Amino acid sequence: MTFSIKKSVAVLGAAAMMVSVAACGSGDTGAQSDNSGTSADGKATITVWSWDTTIEDAAKKYMEENPNVTIKVSNVGTSAQTQVSLNNAIAAGKGAPDISLMEYHSIAQFALSDALEDLTDKTSGFDADYPAGIWKGVQVNGKVYGLPVDSGPNALFYNKAIFDKAGISEAPKTWEEYYQDAKKIRALGDDYYITSDAGDNNQSTVFMSLIAQAGGAPFKVDGDKVSIDLVNDEGTKKAVEYWQRMIDEDLINTKVTSWSDEWNKGLGDGTIASLVTGAWMPGNLLSGAAQASGNFRVATVPQWNEGENINSFNGGSSLTLIKGTKNADAAFKFMEYVCHSKEGIKNRVSSGAFPADSESFKSDYYLNGTDDLNKYFGGQKYTEVLAQAAEQEVGDFEFLPFWSQVQNTFGDYAGKAYRKEEKLSKSMEDFQKSLIDYAEGQGFTVEK
Repeated sequence: MTFSIKKSVAVLGAAAMMVSVAACGSGDTGAQSDNSGTSADGKATITVWSWDTTIEDAAKKYMEENPNVTIKVSNVGTSAQTQVSLNNAIAAGKGAPDISLMEYHSIAQFALSDALEDLTDKTSGFDADYPAGIWKGVQVNGKVYGLPVDSGPNALFYNKAIFDKAGISEAPKTWEEYYQDAKKIRALGDDYYITSDAGDNNQSTVFMSLIAQAGGAPFKVDGDKVSIDLVNDEGTKKAVEYWQRMIDEDLINTKVTSWSDEWNKGLGDGTIASLVTGAWMPGNLLSGAAQASGNFRVATVPQWNEGENINSFNGGSSLTLIKGTKNADAAFKFMEYVCHSKEGIKNRVSSGAFPADSESFKSDYYLNGTDDLNKYFGGQKYTEVLAQAAEQEVGDFEFLPFWSQVQNTFGDYAGKAYRKEEKLSKSMEDFQKSLIDYAEGQGFTVEK
């Protein structure tokens, strides 16, 4: 894709609603981190924004081996919230971290606004260590702007104790079986649902990944031309009709928002009996829904047609180096430790992270799991299931080059359907119109 710096900055600016024309015209974001850089005695303080708890664990181990380096890891919210905070800091010219965790679908919009350091020269030969699709995720116009941290093939995480209680002997293999299982779990009582979905912003990538797994391809990108079809795209229609039926029959909890305390409580006590999400989820379940230890299991996602083997990705992230940092060399060394050294990768995987590199999928330190997670998943070889998920077929779903707009406005439209104020098809029609208006306002040509 080819975008002008001015256009890509405008995309970022609309998401944050405060990028200045001066920053655009200079070709430099002017973002500065809050630390004082590397001192004369070689000491460095590095700031990192990350919603992934294993990054903080990695930082502690790195500091033990590198006493001259202080790493401050801050969780400023979910992926979408982190994007907004980063946009705001870049626009203000201060407050940005040295390093930010960033999902693959967000890299282009930051790279094209000159907000990220080009890592191409620093990463020569790294491509051989990652699956081609994952390495492609950190590149924009052939240049490298991040190091892969994890990948996010979807999987079904389910509470076996609740499934057993409902008379369900095995994980659903098809979405029709999932629907039938939802009715059995709902019959347990008013508080029990097979899953939750309030149509909130945090569900944007989840919902889009379900569209992708249904064969949907509602977005197409060709340079500065985009197409957006959330109404007539066949895979999108299939997913929308399915989840409309789940809403209409009260088979999903539409009141609990994802990643809330109430959501974690529901996963812990079994009233939210399953979720489809990325393979990076185990550590989050362990920390957020500890009460359910021993009850959860993992399966590959249900298929639309029996015998198929199709999956999609939900997330997957990289560490990026923010333009303007005073600690570029020291920060990159930490990034390299986390993402590219065997020790750093092994430490993260041992803390429950899902790998991005090719070697880890075959390694004992991944496949053996961890004591806590092996216990959490009742002794199941959960790592083998997740490795299978990573090897499933995927479709041709493309991300729009202003994905933060998708994430930050999805709930304004989908939420109405999940509150039963309108049908999901109407929500997607209105959402489509809003994205087309936004794209045209940023100078993109929308093909119709």
